[in-house]
Amino acid sequence: MAQAASKTCEICMSAPGSQYCLDCEQYYCENCKLLHKRQKSSTYHQFQHASGLIPEGKSRCGQHKEEFTLMCNTCNVPVCTSCVAGKHNGHKFSKMVDAIAQLRGENETLIHDKTNEANQNITKIEDNLKSFENDVESVIKAITDQGNMIKSMVDKSVAQMIALVKEQSKKEKDKLTKSLSAAKSTLVAGQNLDKRRRDLDKTRPDENMVQQMKKMKEDINKLRIDSLPQFPKISFQSKAVTEDDIIHLLGSYTLSICSPVKEKENQQHGYLHRCSLCG
Repeated sequence: MAQAASKTCEICMSAPGSQYCLDCEQYYCENCKLLHKRQKSSTYHQFQHASGLIPEGKSRCGQHKEEFTLMCNTCNVPVCTSCVAGKHNGHKFSKMVDAIAQLRGENETLIHDKTNEANQNITKIEDNLKSFENDVESVIKAITDQGNMIKSMVDKSVAQMIALVKEQSKKEKDKLTKSLSAAKSTLVAGQNLDKRRRDLDKTRPDENMVQQMKKMKEDINKLRIDSLPQFPKISFQSKAVTEDDIIHLLGSYTLSICSPVKEKENQQHGYLHRCSLCG
């Protein structure tokens, strides 16, 4: 879009053309705009203030040289009114503004759903990571207390078991940290798409906007929300000890690893068919 220049009303040719009719593509002064809106044929025409961005010329049908005002839902392409009676005869149609409104709503819903899910995943991962770290520290303390209780006889075994807990728990923490980083990246990508959506909403609703919104929808659908992993858990089970089985005095711990969950299956569609009339 180009920046608006100083224009004169194209009706009275005297007053400043401060208003631009999007349907007629003409400049109107305030008085001529009121008269234009009173006419039955132009009651619902849309105006934009001339000081803003001036819309570019509307897209036109290459065959009939008419403006695209409809969307052929059968072929998923913009059409003019003459196309309705031509090669698109018998197809289902919707107004372009309605198609844009539907795409806008779908994109907004998709973005919000994915960013909300990403936020929820981040919260759950952070909470479980903190809880897991606390559990790890609790297990280490339990192992240490058990080792102190049997004094020097089990010092070596205590050190070995603590080292093993730290090593294995670090691997699980690293997995959770990686999942957290991926979830945050997904959130940032969703926020960027949302900004892109808001910027697109400020542009003129035409064929180009439809194409951009379709491309955005494809990008949104590509936005991957990883399923939450099976969060690791750790605990320590102590047992009664005797001096005869020092090697077993420390007891044992269980650690459920951070394993990935099966990805969500996307809905699969059937075969695509080509229309013999419009391609």
